[in-house]
Amino acid sequence: MKEESPVPSPVILGIDDLRPLPWTTRIARSSGEGVKLLEEHHDSFIDELWLDHDLGGDDSILPVVTLLEEAAFNGRPFRIGTVYVHSANPIGAETVVRSLTRWNYEVRRATV
Repeated sequence: MKEESPVPSPVILGIDDLRPLPWTTRIARSSGEGVKLLEEHHDSFIDELWLDHDLGGDDSILPVVTLLEEAAFNGRPFRIGTVYVHSANPIGAETVVRSLTRWNYEVRRATV
């Protein structure tokens, strides 16, 4: 009898300075940590990516958005099922949604 391969666990990444996001498999608390986290997963499929716009102090999600945009511009977009933007900042959240949608990422506005 052939042994079946286990179904891989979904990869759910979060970038948020405060929220616990317990359903994520890994979480970054700053844009710098978020960039590193995504770079570690560039060659694999990310089922979900949860993004908060404001990351404390002067930090925001924009360096992460720039990384995603540049990857798509260079023909190597990140393979992400859905990007969820869950920011309490409506203008910042809309900027992220518009920017990533422009590069054909599947993006949804969410509440946490």
